[in-house]
Amino acid sequence: MKGQIQKALSGFYYIYSEGKIYQTRARGNFRKRKITPVVGDFVTFESENLTEGYLLEVLPRKNKLVRPSVANVDQGIIVISLSEPQFSYYLLDRFLVSIEYEGVLPIIYLSKADLQVEDELMNEIVTMYRKIGYIVIVSTEDDAMTKLADLFPHRLTVFTGQSGAGKSTLLNCLMPQLKLETAEISTALGRGRHTTKHVELLAIADGLVADTPGFSAIDFLEITERELAKQFPEFVQVSNQCKFRECLHLNEPDCEVKRQVETGGIAKTRYENYVRFLEEIKKRKPIYKKKR
Repeated sequence: MKGQIQKALSGFYYIYSEGKIYQTRARGNFRKRKITPVVGDFVTFESENLTEGYLLEVLPRKNKLVRPSVANVDQGIIVISLSEPQFSYYLLDRFLVSIEYEGVLPIIYLSKADLQVEDELMNEIVTMYRKIGYIVIVSTEDDAMTKLADLFPHRLTVFTGQSGAGKSTLLNCLMPQLKLETAEISTALGRGRHTTKHVELLAIADGLVADTPGFSAIDFLEITERELAKQFPEFVQVSNQCKFRECLHLNEPDCEVKRQVETGGIAKTRYENYVRFLEEIKKRKPIYKKKR
């Protein structure tokens, strides 16, 4: 039988197949092959009833996120707060780069727009990222929930973003029956406490949505210097006009990306964050295997 893992908990894998959920345990040499089944995996399994099945094989993945651990993700909704915690271009761009790198379609959801947010700031954010080509939804828009729901059919969606931005609150609005736990913002830290205990795929609007733990920092563990610029769509669009094919858009002459920044075609904050990310990647310590 074939199906998809919708929940992994305490050594059990709950597999959805043909309208039913099967509780299974892993059988086989997954550990020897260094394969760990995760939520979202398409798998083969055997089962004579709904509670005593065995997971046999993990089918090839199109992608796999590490934090949260979900496979075969189609799109990621980045929930980023405009206030409490304060909006950060730097943090939003980190999420965008990480999601772009995994081949996941990023969607920006600006939460807490009903709090004390300057219209000028909100309009600047919305205009900038929509110009790049990102889908941007603002929480105060009358049709915000409808816009979100329209994105779900036939897709596996991950909610991610800074802690305390309101991911669980947003899912509770979409599916009130979930009653997901939410937490207050820590005044001292300016961020929320993690409230989601495990990853689970939830059926919403003819699609699957993963409610995932919030985190406020992302490590660029695998992205190389050459790959980084490719995660900025507006850089990719003009980089063929750079003098050098492998231009890093730093000190090279006749760099179209830098020219666009100077003329306002590319947002200065995006370029500054790119430079910061690049420096971080350059300083990343290589991992060496010990000789036996």
